[in-house]
Amino acid sequence: MKYQIIPVTTYQQNCSLIWCEVTNKAALVDPGGDIDLLLSKVQRSGMKLEKILLTHAHLDHVGGAKLIADQLDVPIIGPHEADAFWFEVLPKQAEMFGFDPIEAFLPDQWLEAGMTVNVGDEVLSVFHCPGHTPGHIVFLNERTRLAFVGDVLFKGSIGRTDFPRGDYATLINSIKETLLPLGDDIVFIPGHGPISSFGSERMTNPFLQD
Repeated sequence: MKYQIIPVTTYQQNCSLIWCEVTNKAALVDPGGDIDLLLSKVQRSGMKLEKILLTHAHLDHVGGAKLIADQLDVPIIGPHEADAFWFEVLPKQAEMFGFDPIEAFLPDQWLEAGMTVNVGDEVLSVFHCPGHTPGHIVFLNERTRLAFVGDVLFKGSIGRTDFPRGDYATLINSIKETLLPLGDDIVFIPGHGPISSFGSERMTNPFLQD
């Protein structure tokens, strides 16, 4: 599986264009905004976008999803249903954070732990990792040992837990009990900032030291 990171919005959120080299089918992970930029990147890639994948329902991760899905006629998949309330308040989120107006919507499919999502011949395993939001999920391509973790974990930091229904202890548990056991070799693309690995964060991230 190949990928291209495309930072979007004033929050420099890491939207990822991912694709299968065998089938030329692609997906966008967390298209938070800058729709024209994302559509241009998809077109120039020569890949066929077949779905949009969402790790959680904060505006900077989902703000462009519905418009892109409608324009290209592709489904929106994820996150876990526990984030439904965040989708319902998208108009208020946009107003509060200075984004262009956006209508509330719901994804075409909710995800749960243990499910898989295909992008062409590539398979992404789904892990439910609440704490930043209650319905946050993480995607892992086990073949390439690459994860898309949204705002659960960052290089040297972790996701905020001061938003509605966030919880610090739950987030730490998600990282330590769900993500880190998957293997130190797994490289992850966070929702913001640089790439890191589970092993590096296990050893050096100050939030994960006992």
